[in-house]
Amino acid sequence: MENMSLAQFVQKKREELGLNTLGLAKKCHIELDMMQKIESGEELFLPTTIRQNLAKGLKCQPAEIKEYEKEFNPQYVSDSTISILKTKILKGETNLKCPKCGSDLTTRIAKMYDLEDNLMLHPKAQCTKCVFQIKD
Repeated sequence: MENMSLAQFVQKKREELGLNTLGLAKKCHIELDMMQKIESGEELFLPTTIRQNLAKGLKCQPAEIKEYEKEFNPQYVSDSTISILKTKILKGETNLKCPKCGSDLTTRIAKMYDLEDNLMLHPKAQCTKCVFQIKD
């Protein structure tokens, strides 16, 4: 269990309780969107109130959940590094590495439309090991 992620831990505990994601969200008084982000691995560390509510719903201690969270290290990544990564993502490059820890990045391109129905491409990235993300 020591290599288990926060997402895997929450899913396992939820399934042991016989709940689906919506049921757990309601039981914990956490928005469904946030619960889905936790279970998908998008949220790597939690605000204290969410951790406490989640612990109550999962019938465990908040400290137990905290063990599976990633440590937040506010190490700065330069804007130029992020800009280069965004360009590489938009070009379809693969096997990109995290600028903070060197681990693999999970990447995707979000397709959105502006108010005039023009397609806008937004590169997204998330490190598989640390808290680094490109969300905007």
